[in-house]
Amino acid sequence: MKRFSVKTGSWLILRKGRRILMTKRKGTGWNDGNYAVVSGHLEPGETLREAAVREAREEVGIFIAVKNLKAVHVLHKTDGIGKEGDYVVVFFEARKWDGKPRNMEPDKCSGIKWFDLGRLPRNTAPLLRHALKKIKDKQLYSEFGF
Repeated sequence: MKRFSVKTGSWLILRKGRRILMTKRKGTGWNDGNYAVVSGHLEPGETLREAAVREAREEVGIFIAVKNLKAVHVLHKTDGIGKEGDYVVVFFEARKWDGKPRNMEPDKCSGIKWFDLGRLPRNTAPLLRHALKKIKDKQLYSEFGF
């Protein structure tokens, strides 16, 4: 019998006080036109924290020490039997990094912007909106799309 497997993602909440850095997606096929955060898939041989560090460098050009990442939420999501299938996403938060965030992937992101957690844009990716609420409520684990 073939074992069931899920894809794994690492999402990064860059935080300054009550503000978080959000990226506006484009041309990716997932939530294009909506705001999300720095994120990506886990690569072979890489830890989830290493993935967050790599994605921060690739997407917004900043450098984060692994020790400056705090795991704040784990989310199991599905879209049923569709294109994406099941994912386990670990959300990390960082409040300290080196460099000034800038859009390093203009082919996948139409811009980056800081938003107050109490005033997120209408077009925030539903998955992120869900996770931020759970993080605010100090819930370590949630499910989405089931």
